Amino acid sequence: MTANRGPPAERVRAKLAERAGPDLAQGMPAGYQRMGRVLLLRLPERLRPHFAAIGAAWQREIGVTTVLTQVGPIRGEARRPTVEVIAGGPTETEVVEHGIRWRFDAARIMFAAGNRTERLRAGRRVAPHERVLDLFAGIGYFTLPAARAHPTVRVRAIEQNPEAYRYLIENARINDVADRVEATLGDNRTVELPAGRFDRVFLGYLPSALPWVPIAVRAARPEGAELHIHTVADVRGGAEATVGRLAEILGVPRSALDGRTQIRRVKPYGPGRDHLVVDLRTPVGSPSGPGAG
Repeated sequence: MTANRGPPAERVRAKLAERAGPDLAQGMPAGYQRMGRVLLLRLPERLRPHFAAIGAAWQREIGVTTVLTQVGPIRGEARRPTVEVIAGGPTETEVVEHGIRWRFDAARIMFAAGNRTERLRAGRRVAPHERVLDLFAGIGYFTLPAARAHPTVRVRAIEQNPEAYRYLIENARINDVADRVEATLGDNRTVELPAGRFDRVFLGYLPSALPWVPIAVRAARPEGAELHIHTVADVRGGAEATVGRLAEILGVPRSALDGRTQIRRVKPYGPGRDHLVVDLRTPVGSPSGPGAG
C-alpha cells in the first residue's frame, strides 16, 4: 500500500523547512489555484528569497509547467492580474470546466475559480431561441455556457480588452459555437446595441455592475427579460442595500422590486464583503441614474 504523503502544500512546506527553517516555512499559505498547466499562489513578500525554490517544488509536486505568485491587486476595468513568474515560463493555459474549454494567458487575464458555479448556472438558465447579451464577455465566461445551451441560442458579446477579446474569439471557435456568438471589441458604454432585443443580459463585472443596469434595461425586451447583475456588498445588510440601490438606479420604489429580484452569494470578496449576483426580472420602470448616457 502506498503511504499517504499528505496534501501538496504540506510536502512543499517540508521541503522549504529543510532549506529555510520551520519558522519561515510555516508562513507559506496552503491555498493555490490550478489553471491547467499553470499554478497561481499568493506568497508573502518575506518568502521572496525562496520564491524560485518554492515554485520548483510545486512544479514537481503537482506537475504544472509554470508557477505564478500574485504580487499586487487586480488592475483597472480590464481586471488584469498583477503576477510574477517564479518557475517555468509559458503562461498561456487551458482549463476544461463542465465540458467547456477556456484558453487564456494566466499572467494577463483573470480566471476566478470561485465563479465556477455561476458559469455553470449561466448555461442552465438559458432557454432555446433566447437572444443573450453579455456586456462584459471577457474570454467568454458566460458567453460560452450560454451559447452551448442550445443550437438556437444567439449571444452578443461585448469586450473592451483586446487580449481578452482575442481569446473570446478563439474560445468560441474551439468550443464549436462561433456561429452562435457575435463578438464586438469595444466599450459597452459606446457600442451601439439594439434596443428591446434581448431575453437575457449578463453583467459580470466587479466590484459592481450596477452602473451599467440602465444599458441592460434598454437592451432588454420590453415584454420581459432577465438580468444577472454582479456586485460586491457588505456581508451584513449588503443584499438589501443592493436592492435599494438598484431601485434608485431604475427610478422605481423599492417595493417595485419585490418578487422581481433574487440574490445569491457567489463567494467571499475580502474581509466582511461578499460577491453577490442579483437576478432581476424586467420590466420594472424607466432607467435613470449612472450609466444612462
